[in-house]
Amino acid sequence: MNETERLERRLLKDTACAIQDFELVEEGDKILVAVSGGKDSYTLLHLLSRLRERAPIGFDLVAVNLDQGHPGFPAHVVEEHFKKVGVPYRMLRQDTLTIVKRIVPEGGTYCSACSRLRRGILYNAAVEMGCNKIALGHHRDDLIETLLLSALYAGRLATMPVKLRSDDGRNVVIRPLAYAAEEEIAAFSEAMGFPIVPCDLCGSQPNLQRKRVKALLAGLQAEHPAVKGNLLTALSKVVPSHLLDRDLQRRLGETTGRDPWFEVEAG
Repeated sequence: MNETERLERRLLKDTACAIQDFELVEEGDKILVAVSGGKDSYTLLHLLSRLRERAPIGFDLVAVNLDQGHPGFPAHVVEEHFKKVGVPYRMLRQDTLTIVKRIVPEGGTYCSACSRLRRGILYNAAVEMGCNKIALGHHRDDLIETLLLSALYAGRLATMPVKLRSDDGRNVVIRPLAYAAEEEIAAFSEAMGFPIVPCDLCGSQPNLQRKRVKALLAGLQAEHPAVKGNLLTALSKVVPSHLLDRDLQRRLGETTGRDPWFEVEAG
């Protein structure tokens, strides 16, 4: 077994575990696989296609690429890949770049607004195509980076959900790569020769918070290789009684309300 096959086996195992743990794929599903042209989404499409071949249940995949109007975006490169691997696909184009530039203040970053607009388009496309789920290529590192971003910059303990029903109830978003390490995805993508289409829109913007968190994690990982894996494990081993969320503790019956020892009498 060569290194590419070993990488594929590990990634297939991680993906299958996430699917099983969170019941991401079920009999009769028709899944829209969002493929941006990056390493993560190409790998996601490949892994889901391989799992579909051997799964004990039947489900369908449709690859969808969205050209958001970025200058020089080579949609034909992604389309040729879809044809090469023989997957049903659909190419979409909507100019969200103009909208993003209009609504984001000068000096702000485009990622959040760009993502929201993209999700809305994909949600509508899924309904039109009869897809009941949308698979996105976020991986382990995305989840732990989001955890730190949320804690450090928003004061919340939260990350990307592995399975989420959209606000309008029409779609279920799934992230089958939740357990997969970015470095293994990158190595596999390179070994497979996927035709990567980089997104230069936000990558060219300086001082992104996510880049700083990624650099922080890389430094910690160099000192202690288990850091990223430990953070992922921490997301599944929450101890509510050792946190400060009183509403959560009440819901779990671990506290009865305000401690009278700390009440201050008026006057």
